[in-house]
Amino acid sequence: MVARLDEEVHRAARQGAQLSCLLVSLDETGHLAQSYGEELPAQALAYIAAALIRQLRRFDRVGHAGESELVVILPGADARRAEIVARRALGRLHSVKVEVSGRREALRISVGIAAWREGLTAAELLSHTRLAAQRRELEQASLNGALDGVADGAR
Repeated sequence: MVARLDEEVHRAARQGAQLSCLLVSLDETGHLAQSYGEELPAQALAYIAAALIRQLRRFDRVGHAGESELVVILPGADARRAEIVARRALGRLHSVKVEVSGRREALRISVGIAAWREGLTAAELLSHTRLAAQRRELEQASLNGALDGVADGAR
């Protein structure tokens, strides 16, 4: 997926186009794996990816960025559009619960946003989104999981 992001960064640079990306992180994967089995985080991430794909434009891309992360590439989208996409996704995904052995547990998801700007490489753009997602995860932890906003990366 990093190769695809690199292609989009080069395209944006050539065409003077906008580009944003999201990093969707499934929080507390260690807890989920330990409590419900190693396959649950992977299944949850696959479900999240499928839900995201249904909400995106046909030329947007979703792929793995890490063990518990998905990157969403939004060609032609500025930071404002990316935030709208992130809020819509979080709104839908925030209500998702997994059921294992009769127990229902909410998935905790963080989303980081970064908009590409001249001079940023694909790796740097991804790093900005990862930092924004980590800030969001820390905010959620300090608010006991309350959803009140989306952390922003580079703009």
